Amino acid sequence: MSGKETMRARERVETAIRHHQPDRMPIDLGMYTASGISAFAYHHLRAHLGLSTDRIELYEEVQCLARVDEDVLDRLHADCILLRPRAPVYRTWCPRGDYRFLVPEQYQPQLNERGEWVVTAGRQHMRMPPGGYFFDGDWIRLEDPWRDDVFPRYVAEAERLFKETDYFTAFKGLYPFFNSNMDYFCDMITDPETLIEKNRQLVQRELERAARFVRFLAPYVGAICLSGDLGSQQSPFCHPEDFGSVVLPYLKQVCDFIHQNSDTKVFMHSCGSIEPLLPLLIEAGIDIINPVQISATGMDAAALKRKYGDRIVFWGGGANTQQVLGIEPPKAVRDHVRTLVQTFKPGGGYVFCPVHNILGNVQPESILAAYEAAYEASFYEVTP
Repeated sequence: MSGKETMRARERVETAIRHHQPDRMPIDLGMYTASGISAFAYHHLRAHLGLSTDRIELYEEVQCLARVDEDVLDRLHADCILLRPRAPVYRTWCPRGDYRFLVPEQYQPQLNERGEWVVTAGRQHMRMPPGGYFFDGDWIRLEDPWRDDVFPRYVAEAERLFKETDYFTAFKGLYPFFNSNMDYFCDMITDPETLIEKNRQLVQRELERAARFVRFLAPYVGAICLSGDLGSQQSPFCHPEDFGSVVLPYLKQVCDFIHQNSDTKVFMHSCGSIEPLLPLLIEAGIDIINPVQISATGMDAAALKRKYGDRIVFWGGGANTQQVLGIEPPKAVRDHVRTLVQTFKPGGGYVFCPVHNILGNVQPESILAAYEAAYEASFYEVTP
């Protein structure tokens, strides 16, 4: 490690996402629902660090993600924090063994005769198999942040984090103007007029939400997030021309409104092989892309940085969660992370985190190897 910290966390992230070089590369663990850690892995990480495991909060119910506490954020030199207000009432869920997680009172998994945990909401169902780490099936959400009885809690929490901490945070709440399913992408080819008409109707709703965000949340958060997968591991789900006609004009209207009325950056999560679509996302006004799936076709880290590094911020791509983290020994993880950091960090425009969430079976030694290597390699050379 060469260098010392001269910036506070929020200043560091804001500098990097404006494509300037901070004192060191910013680090994220758990600010977003694709930069987080499974509550199961988090349990073992806290135990390994000698920290208590009796108040682990599961804040995301499908992927079973943990709210990362400030004691762990500090230990791992993280600069970002989750924006998610606490639930009014919690209960304890014990999925198996020594795992004890705090969950919102309305989150009621039931154990069936096959040993599966099942969550039901109306006609929606999701299941966790015996020994599993997350739920499969429908994606059941307990809380809509735009609801009139919920949104003020987000505003209050954002203000608290801004005033009481130095962390950078973001709000997840925009619609990407497409759905991440194969039927939708087929309709882009066979029935684009219907999709375009739907997006025309949705623009007003999203602009109203953006105005609400600008008025109440933008003073306290650095980014507003939207999510939608645009690619498989081999290729994009749609042709750039189809994306350009069906999605881009409407997404751009909302991004333009946010940029014209605030200093907030627009953060997009999109998995897969999406390199051919990056120019269109940049044109639409996307400032930050996550999770940077470096194992997908055409997503080579060096090529992405060289071609797009001055036009879009890469938030992720710091460790291959499919083939390295949780698979290779800690030394190999360190070397892997160090190489990626040296590729992405020059000139700013990069925030470190692994490619997507840390899964439940990843050992704490590997997690620490990744984050320690990232921090050690994070400092920029100081020029006289």
